[in-house]
Amino acid sequence: MLHGVDVSSYNTSYSAEGLDFVFVKATEGRSYINPHQSAQASKARKAGCVVGFYHFLWPGNIAAQAKYFVEKCVSVQGDLLACDWERTGEGTYASNAQKDQFLAEVKRLRPTHRVMLYCNRDFWLNHDTTSYAADGLWIADYVSAGHPRIKAKWRIHQYTDRPLDKDVADFATKAALKKWAHPA
Repeated sequence: MLHGVDVSSYNTSYSAEGLDFVFVKATEGRSYINPHQSAQASKARKAGCVVGFYHFLWPGNIAAQAKYFVEKCVSVQGDLLACDWERTGEGTYASNAQKDQFLAEVKRLRPTHRVMLYCNRDFWLNHDTTSYAADGLWIADYVSAGHPRIKAKWRIHQYTDRPLDKDVADFATKAALKKWAHPA
């Protein structure tokens, strides 16, 4: 198992030392851009980490959100791209069809990137109806690292949010993760 974290604008002083990968929140909806994403990604790259970016999905305007994400995200070839599908601060969430549409649209806009779905166990088991996670599932379930309580194949498991979001990836080596992150 590989070890990583996911960070947002609240985590400007995180350490990438000893990590294999780092996901950075890039955007949310059609109006928010993480002002620290470049510095956060640079810190991860300097530490030799595989880098990923995620977009917090809101209901509605799905194609516009996908375009906003890929245009405002500071990704480069080989970076992972993810859709964060969960409840908004207002208690709403994108529908299952909207989640699938967003993933497909990001994949269409960035065909040389791996695109993933991030969601918690409740969303995967009780809201998802298609099991569509594009190129891979990133599941949040706060239990022992690498043992999320789902039957689906997962690539990344977020197992805690203390003191920040910590994850493991189901790859034998960092080289294997880097190779997977560069689809042919």
